[in-house]
Amino acid sequence: MSGVDLEVRTGERIALTGTNGSGKTTLLRAVLGLHRQVDGEIVVGGRGCHSAAEWAWRRRACGWIPQWPAAGHLPLLAKELLASSGDLVEAERAAERLGVGGLADRPVSSLSGGQLQRMHLARAVGCVAAGAGVLLADEPTAALEFAGQEEAADLLTSLPVTLLVVTHDRAMAARCDRTLEMAAGRLREVS
Repeated sequence: MSGVDLEVRTGERIALTGTNGSGKTTLLRAVLGLHRQVDGEIVVGGRGCHSAAEWAWRRRACGWIPQWPAAGHLPLLAKELLASSGDLVEAERAAERLGVGGLADRPVSSLSGGQLQRMHLARAVGCVAAGAGVLLADEPTAALEFAGQEEAADLLTSLPVTLLVVTHDRAMAARCDRTLEMAAGRLREVS
């Protein structure tokens, strides 16, 4: 990834498309500080990150839905994943709306890919309720059936946040204000 210059207005919804390996996930991870080999500066909410405290603020300011959310090998319960959002009550409400509320006491490792994706969506709602103004979502509809994809797209685009979503889902991209395509680590506007 090189020469990426992207300005996103507050409340804007951006779909980031492109081929596998083009740098879409790397861009999201760089915003969160999970990919630190970055030249230049990434500013969120008018703030850069030059200290541990600033990175901690960034991680609270940005909700995150990972690509292919891994259940991992830790005995993490779904309700603990929801609690990590910062607003357990809202995350649990969202889990109920998404049809996975009854799974909160199960280990995340026992959930199907679609169930885990819905838990991550519910967690994102909790992050927004806890004050995140930016939501970074990496293929949030990939593990879902068609109806679930529509539901996830509706949920994500209705949240009162700035949304940057990596997606191959044309319906998800169509709901966004702008679509950008990444190729060979560079961005171009598509619509």
